[in-house]
Amino acid sequence: MNTDVAGTAVVPRPAPAPSGLSPATRQALARFGWAVLSVGLFAGIWEVLWALGWADEKLLPPPHIFLGNIPDQARFFNTATRWQIGVDANSGPSPYEAVFITIGATGMRVFVGLLIAAVLSVSIGVLIRYVGILEKLVLPTITLLSPVSPIAWLPVAIFIFGIGNAPAIFMVVVALFFHMVLSTISQIDNVNRNFINVARTMGASKRQVYARVIIPAILPQLLIVLRLNLFGAWMVVLVAESTGVGFGLGQVIMMARNTFNPSLVFFTIALIGLLGFLSDWLLRFVQKRVLYWVPETAGVLRGL
Repeated sequence: MNTDVAGTAVVPRPAPAPSGLSPATRQALARFGWAVLSVGLFAGIWEVLWALGWADEKLLPPPHIFLGNIPDQARFFNTATRWQIGVDANSGPSPYEAVFITIGATGMRVFVGLLIAAVLSVSIGVLIRYVGILEKLVLPTITLLSPVSPIAWLPVAIFIFGIGNAPAIFMVVVALFFHMVLSTISQIDNVNRNFINVARTMGASKRQVYARVIIPAILPQLLIVLRLNLFGAWMVVLVAESTGVGFGLGQVIMMARNTFNPSLVFFTIALIGLLGFLSDWLLRFVQKRVLYWVPETAGVLRGL
């Protein structure tokens, strides 16, 4: 037994028991729990409305109906074979394989279009501010085309690329490109001038100022814009697929509409929502890894 300075016996305190989970893991589990509770509350309200007779089962089937028989819904995803003339609709991949093939096709179009749009828009946005003549030649046209709905570009995509993956990817690029170019220019204009002045004082050239100061300064906000545009990319690719440019989730929804199958519609909507949620989580994960120097600002105003 130890004693203090005055000679009084000091009873050692027991060490706190380790929780076994890191703070980041506990925070992730808490977020997952609240997400499940939020979705469960929404589904519960839907089920209650159905139980009270306020939601027609034939028009608005509750979750336990369109999620209760997944194999029956998955067999409709074999659209690549189903639309071929003279081919048995039951041939080809199994229902679950068809679901994963359909998800892979749509997801590939979204992320390829997102990657192309991000590289092109950031590059052109930086060049517009880097080369003065480009601002006068290119920026007015980009500003003019920016308000045009991506849906208006669908006939152009079909005229140029025909049927397949290319028009759907083109639609995603068009939906994101113009807004991201304008966002890149706006972020460059809002860079703290003190950073640029310090770089010039240290003898940095114009190219070095852009490469070492401006581009790292605008990356955090550009990744946020990219995350927000991700949801727009999912919307546009579904519209492109529903017009028959290629098999995918959009074509499944169109087939469900034509055959008046609301259960398949809501099943596909739930699947799209899950994919959008996972895509956003993946981009946030990449954002934290790439921009490791940016402090976490979410929730700083809670409790005020």
